[in-house]
Amino acid sequence: MKKILIADDEKNMIWAMKKALKDETYKIITAEDGAEAVSLVQDEEPDIVLLDLRMPKMDGMEALAEIKKINPKIPVIMLTAHGTMESAIEAMKLGAVDYISKPFDLEELKIVIQKALNIGNMQEQIAFLTEELSKSTGKMIIGESIKIKNVLQLVSRVANSNATVLITGESGTGKELIANAIHFNSQRKGKPYIKVNCGALPEGLLESELFGHEKGAFTGAISRKPGRFELADGGTLFLDEVGELTPSIQVKLLRVLQEKEFERVGGTETLKVDVRIVTATNRNLGEMVSKETFREDLFYRLNVIPIELPSLRERKEDIPMLVEYFTEKYCRESGRDKLVFDKDAMDALVNYQWKGNIRELENVIERIVILNQGETVGKEALPKEIVFYSNESTPFILPAEGIDLDSVEKSLIEQALIRTENNQTHAAKLLGITRHTLMYRMEKHNLR
Repeated sequence: MKKILIADDEKNMIWAMKKALKDETYKIITAEDGAEAVSLVQDEEPDIVLLDLRMPKMDGMEALAEIKKINPKIPVIMLTAHGTMESAIEAMKLGAVDYISKPFDLEELKIVIQKALNIGNMQEQIAFLTEELSKSTGKMIIGESIKIKNVLQLVSRVANSNATVLITGESGTGKELIANAIHFNSQRKGKPYIKVNCGALPEGLLESELFGHEKGAFTGAISRKPGRFELADGGTLFLDEVGELTPSIQVKLLRVLQEKEFERVGGTETLKVDVRIVTATNRNLGEMVSKETFREDLFYRLNVIPIELPSLRERKEDIPMLVEYFTEKYCRESGRDKLVFDKDAMDALVNYQWKGNIRELENVIERIVILNQGETVGKEALPKEIVFYSNESTPFILPAEGIDLDSVEKSLIEQALIRTENNQTHAAKLLGITRHTLMYRMEKHNLR
């Protein structure tokens, strides 16, 4: 039962709200001034607060500030009188989730309360999800961007269902981490959690790994072996790189999804399993279906709940937080003092395109922690490809005063050679010219 604190110095208003909410299975507690409201938040830990703006002893704005110190996540709805709209907006800036103007319709009040409770529930679920995932796997989902929060909200809604989930996104975006979050926040979290990389095994071995085999089923099968589906019974089976499945394995997987049964390789006994399937891929399965390299019926079975992870370049605002997290992690592991990235270095990291996403960023930070000698990381300490990266889609704009073309050409050749560690073939490719043309221009500019 949700507990609601109503703070208002008008007794008639409190009576009306209590009467309106009596059939909503809420527990109602009341306060007649702001100071009492703050005290009750501390003692009673309500799920939501309805706070009048004008009250004796401590007004609503002061009470809001104190309540947010006690519990920053508690939803607070401001009750405002006519002509106090500016104060209501200021309260929203201080952390109130909504406001409602007096006199208000009691049905409207119920809707506003339910909306605020939903916000509070979602915040609790995301916090719990992140904490539990960290405890279960030793890893955290880092980020405050809208895109990553949307993903976490979706995970919190689907975790307790038995629906099949398809996680898509570029390599290195954290698909396995999301799969972990789904399992460890589901009703199956106490049951087996089995992972299979479908792209790491040849077809014959993968079939045996998934479905098991009987003794003598093939050369080397010296005993019966249970497959991953058997091992995951009652729990979750995570199939990574599911786009790499061959047509014959796709057929067998489809049968398990439809019938929840299979036979071991070389066996005749039909086995029944209760397994939740979570899959991931960096490939476009819809496009593969159109090219007839992936079964359409299997795609629809896997794609019941799609979760698409954003690339790192789509959530650049999370990069400083990720940099800090990985820096602290590797400083702690290596026993060295904390490193700080200066503004130029951080700007370069934020503006880089990160084709390898979070995995690439983590590797770069680990390398810097190991190699950097001082306590501050400057731009010069970053890998050359980050230092010299520029957005290729931005056209070069000729300055009004003109340029020295020979100097620009020489500078670009020098940058290409530095970036490729003097590999002329690779440098020429970066510049869009042949190696012979590069050698000619190097000689022209006295570059060796």
